[in-house]
Amino acid sequence: MNKKESLSTLAAPEAIGPYSQAIKVDSMVFISGQIPLDPSTMAIVGPDIDSQISQVLRNLKAVCQNAGGELDDVVKFTVYLTNLEHFTRVNTIMQEFLSEPYPARAAVEVVALPRGAQVEIDAIMVI
Repeated sequence: MNKKESLSTLAAPEAIGPYSQAIKVDSMVFISGQIPLDPSTMAIVGPDIDSQISQVLRNLKAVCQNAGGELDDVVKFTVYLTNLEHFTRVNTIMQEFLSEPYPARAAVEVVALPRGAQVEIDAIMVI
């Protein structure tokens, strides 16, 4: 039977609800959606979309590293945007954080995100 292990790091924002930052099962790590919270203040960065996307990716990177991997070990991202017009900004900034081959990805527009964030990204990583 696979053992489910909860992972967390102070280098990323603490969970703001009844969930784990990440769950590891064997070599797979399921990373909860990260919003652009500064882990030291738990406040949303911004208000510009570029700083919010960058903060989300820094938060995801910290969770990946805590699990023993890197962002380049992610095999799937799901991106949630309150304005799908920011899709091209996500593409540009993700290229600064990732190397080819890029992971699979979905992007969807949502009505709202926690704490008024403009972007949230979750991930599945294999290490």
